Amino acid sequence: MENTLLLDQITHKNVHNRFKLNGYHLNYEDLCRVVYSFIKEGEDYEKHIGSFLLEWLDDNSYIEVETSGTTGVPKIIRLEKRAMIQSALATGDFFNLDPGDTALLCLSAKYIAGKMMLVRALILGLELDITTVDGNPLLNNDKVYDFAAMVPLQVENSLEKLRHIKKIIIGGAPVSKALAEKLKKKKINAFETYGMTETITHVAARKIGTETFKTLPNISISKDDRDCLVIQAPKILADPIVTNDIVTLVNEKEFIWLGRFDSVINSGGIKLFPEQIEIKLQSFIKERFFIASESDEKLGQKVILVIESKEKSIPDTVFDNLNKFEKPKAIYFIPKFVTTETGKLNRIETLKMIKQN
Repeated sequence: MENTLLLDQITHKNVHNRFKLNGYHLNYEDLCRVVYSFIKEGEDYEKHIGSFLLEWLDDNSYIEVETSGTTGVPKIIRLEKRAMIQSALATGDFFNLDPGDTALLCLSAKYIAGKMMLVRALILGLELDITTVDGNPLLNNDKVYDFAAMVPLQVENSLEKLRHIKKIIIGGAPVSKALAEKLKKKKINAFETYGMTETITHVAARKIGTETFKTLPNISISKDDRDCLVIQAPKILADPIVTNDIVTLVNEKEFIWLGRFDSVINSGGIKLFPEQIEIKLQSFIKERFFIASESDEKLGQKVILVIESKEKSIPDTVFDNLNKFEKPKAIYFIPKFVTTETGKLNRIETLKMIKQN
């Protein structure tokens, strides 16, 4: 496969001879003209594409991106373009993408997931269609694609047309148990991804319906003394990344995600993972919700349930499949959760609203 070309044969100035944008073959000069057109006259989503490509094609060896801010304050970091190329090649190998394959970009190029769809198309020679960035990207599109990336909300809204996409990766937020069941029922070839801005999007993926994440080529993993995942990706990262994700290691290439170290609840000496409790409740609470904790004199920390809704009664039967330690000791209702700019739940800021109320 062409994906295995040596890195020194590819630079960010390369435009694959099979690359197409909205059906048109574009070389480097053509692409530059399109970039300026997008920036000057395009819709908002096209302006973001143009701005990124202008940065990608310049003489700098890096681009600057903002982290999502899901677990902390967003910050600006630099990503080496050579590393982004390696990430694109690894994705191509993992998902068996070939020059001439069709792909859909329905994520904002303002953020790393959308940026990397463009890089993959340029480097792997994909025929990329771009569309407006909204919650239902396939609404007026019946074309068949080999590859696409979406967030869970887009997947949920596109269920009736997802058969048009041969391979779909889902990121940006966890895939709920209910959504996973719908995808399995419809036999959609979908993968949940694991990664972050710092790792240049995903470094691992798991097929929907399985619990084990498998790493992309040239990436290995280990755990630190907290049982948190450590990622070694020498072609992408100069140094290992120590995450706050508690995992069970299957081997140096596979892991099972359990939850966040910084969200673990120690209640009466029992360690509880909010994410695992949330999975058990997903079938019983239709509104958006999450599990957190607050201080308790006897237990140290007690489990609380926060629901995006007006105050109402919750039947005790909702908690029947939880053990006694997992059952919420308090329930709070928030009319509207705080989210990040990319639409992810901001738990820290949402919890502050409880104290304010």
